[in-house]
Amino acid sequence: MADTPNQYAIQDPLTQYPRPPFPRQPQEAPGSIADMDPRPDHGEESYRGFGRMEGRKALITGGDSGIGRAAAIAYAREGAAVAINYLSEEQAPDVRSLVDLIEGEGGTIVTLPGDLTDEAFCKKLIHDAHEALGGLDVLVNNAGKQTSQPSIADITTEQFDRTFKTNVYAMFWLSKEAIPLLPAGASIINTTSIQGFKPSDNLLDYASTKWAIIGFTKSLAKQLAEKGIRVNAVAPGPFWTPLQPSGGQPQDKVEQFGSEVPLGRPGQPAEIAPTYVFLATQEAGYITGEVFGVTGGNPTT
Repeated sequence: MADTPNQYAIQDPLTQYPRPPFPRQPQEAPGSIADMDPRPDHGEESYRGFGRMEGRKALITGGDSGIGRAAAIAYAREGAAVAINYLSEEQAPDVRSLVDLIEGEGGTIVTLPGDLTDEAFCKKLIHDAHEALGGLDVLVNNAGKQTSQPSIADITTEQFDRTFKTNVYAMFWLSKEAIPLLPAGASIINTTSIQGFKPSDNLLDYASTKWAIIGFTKSLAKQLAEKGIRVNAVAPGPFWTPLQPSGGQPQDKVEQFGSEVPLGRPGQPAEIAPTYVFLATQEAGYITGEVFGVTGGNPTT
């Protein structure tokens, strides 16, 4: 995006990034960052690395765009080798531009496309990432499906099933397969949402999955504490990603997206990436079973 803010200079968070109203911009799911107005900031120009993840090996699902893309850029600039998963139909141009960016800066990125609603693929994904990276010590379960529907009567069984398989079942399959491969000191980071605490009426199935992720995170953290593996979650508020205009919200809500939070604007993916970095490092070595809200001022409790 033009005039990318310097994240490290003090500035007014109310005006740091674009504020609504935004133009209507319907897209077919899963959406593309190239067609968004304003263009999201994933940290391409704004994120500065400090070597906090040197030697780490991370798998990020939903890593081609939105929050996953921002986490991938941040991890790579912090010195980690990164593998990303995404749906095969998302390969161009978002994936290509991310690969060019990270490899152009001398980083390591492995692309592993495939459908997370398939249990066999999820199992294969973990082992492919482990082999390609030469190990695995960070798993970011970030991929999500969100489809706005005004009423429960409009949610088909197919939509409900795919939302749960993408958001919850995949997290279960991936975590279960990864745990035997993760060393002490490893980190699992799940993406939940403000919707898990304060659900919107038009996101019934999505909000239900995000509540499930909170419970999964807290329970698994207790199981894995004795192994030295930490499990935490990040709960974004309204973030400006392709998920929103490609069916995640109706177009009238896209026009005013983020206006309801105290800061009066949506968050940009670059603003949440440092939370994923923090939770992956030893700076968060005494933190497990927690949910970190990044919501523009809307409390999660």
